[in-house]
Order: sequence, then C-alpha cells, then structure tokens
Amino acid sequence: MFKAILIEKPEETQSVSITELSDEQLPEGDVLVDVAYSTLNYKDALALTGAAPVVRRFPMVPGIDFSGVVAESNHSDFKPGDRVVLNGWGVGETHWGGLAGRARVKGDWLVPLPEGISAKQAMAIGTAGYTAMLCVLALERHGVTPEAGEIVVSGAAGGVGSVAVALLAARGFDVAAVTGREAEAAYLRDLGASSVLDRSELTGKPRPLNKERWAAGIDVAGSTVLANMLSMMKYRGVVAACGLAAGMDLPASVAPFILRGVTLAGVDSVMCPKPDRLAAWQRLASDLDMAKLEKITVEVPFEEVPQIAPKFLDGAVRGRIVVPVTPELG
Repeated sequence: MFKAILIEKPEETQSVSITELSDEQLPEGDVLVDVAYSTLNYKDALALTGAAPVVRRFPMVPGIDFSGVVAESNHSDFKPGDRVVLNGWGVGETHWGGLAGRARVKGDWLVPLPEGISAKQAMAIGTAGYTAMLCVLALERHGVTPEAGEIVVSGAAGGVGSVAVALLAARGFDVAAVTGREAEAAYLRDLGASSVLDRSELTGKPRPLNKERWAAGIDVAGSTVLANMLSMMKYRGVVAACGLAAGMDLPASVAPFILRGVTLAGVDSVMCPKPDRLAAWQRLASDLDMAKLEKITVEVPFEEVPQIAPKFLDGAVRGRIVVPVTPELG
C-alpha cells in the first residue's frame, strides 16, 4: 500500500482526499516507478480545485510531474534502479499521476534523469522549468541572440517565468520581467532580470502596432497580454507562447506579422516529442543555476497539497512548489 491524493466525482461535485492505494489499482503501463518527488503546477491546481475540467476521468490521482526510481520495467529503455522524470503526456488528467507513492506509466513517457540533477531538483524544475527551456530553445531556433536586444517575460514571478528569467539571464540576455506583484521586484532582479515591469503595461486595449520595444518574448498569459507583446516586438521579433493564464483569446491583428515579420512560436510541453524532451533536460542540466533554482523553490508537505492548490488561482504563488512523496529515494 502507498499514500496517494485521489480526486473523485461520484455526482456533480468532486472531492479530494488523501488515501492509500495498492499496485493492483494502478492503471496499465509497462514501467512501475517509486515516486520520490512530485510538484504543483497551475494545471494541478485547476484539477484539485475543479476550477476547470482538467481531469477527464474519475477517480484520478493528480500530478502532471514526478521524479523517482524504476521499481519494475517491461520496457527496453529502463531497468529497476534507473532514475527517471516524467512531464505531461496526460498524466494527472487522463492517466493517474505523480501525487502518489507509486505510478505505473508507459516507458515512452519517461526521460532518464540527467546526471547532476537530483530527484528534488527535477521537481523544482518540473513542467514549468522544462517548458521554460522549450521556450528558450524556440527563441534560439529562430536566431534570437543577446545582441538582438531585450527579451520580455510575462508572468515572471510564476513557475515558468521564474525559470525563464534565470535561464535567459544566464545566457547573457537582458530580461524585462513582467509581474502584477510589485513586491516581487527584488526577487526577479535576483534571478537576473535587468528590468521589472508592471503587468498593466501589457493589459490595456491592444493596438495593431505599438512602438518597437523588445527583440523577443516568452508569454504564459495569452489574451491581451500576448496581443500587446506582439504589437511591441521589434522587426523580426519572436514570441514563444506557452500559456493561457489570462485567457484563450487573442485580440490581435495581422499587422505585427506582415509589417514587422514577427513570429509567434507555439510551445507545447504535454505531447512534445521525446528527442526535444531529452534536449531540454540536457540543457537544463548544463544551463540552469541550481543555486537560483533553490531560491525559487518552496517545499510543501504531501498532506498540505489540497490546501495549497487554491493559492495558484489567486496568483499568490511564487516560483516552484516541490512535494516530497518518498524523499529518501532522491
């Protein structure tokens, strides 16, 4: 038996409980993993609170990320004792996730944990940090260099934004960090931001084109924030978009694309092909300052996860939340 957080919905209202499960109850998969750490992301908060229909099947063990050690394997790439990490693939939505002592998943979903990254650090990075790296890689593929000019990052005090600021600063970029929380300015500068902007600069009614301001951007918000960001890109600027915290709409015009040659690069972390995942994790191992990662990480006891989740929706969470499940494994 092992502990787990379980979301159930026998009728119209869902419930969340901490319970015990057995291996026999786990879904199908060819690799069984002893979970060392999991984490909380915005999507996990939506699942736990029921604020959005993230969970597609009930009952569900949430947790879109986990790190741990292979216990049993029928997959050619993994053997017992291997350290692994998982991000996405519908885990915690359609397939039981990482907020449990054990997880049975498809081996094709797993990535070997790179040397130099502990199980705890892997969850301090989590989907948020891995997505941030995918965004940085997208900018690099489009030729963005530090010499091009300042890079703007929305939602900079959140999980994706915090890691993105740290990664870009480490690569020598000047970073404009956007936040709705004035009190986070010192925190963001400590991560490497060269300037801190109030979110209000990107939430007004978007114009088709605005004054050229940034060489590139990473956006977690969508909606008017992304529309304004696009309108302020320099000629041939690039925006990597990976989130919809402000909404799924995009009240923009084609002007930035056809008059300035701006590129909007979509970044998906859930179904991202394995080669790209491996590349992102290897770059995280080499590029991310683990001392800065420690500064943006808060550890939350397993039993407190259901109480912490609503804070995400209130915009009251800074950085990354790590949840120890069986920490002695890490």
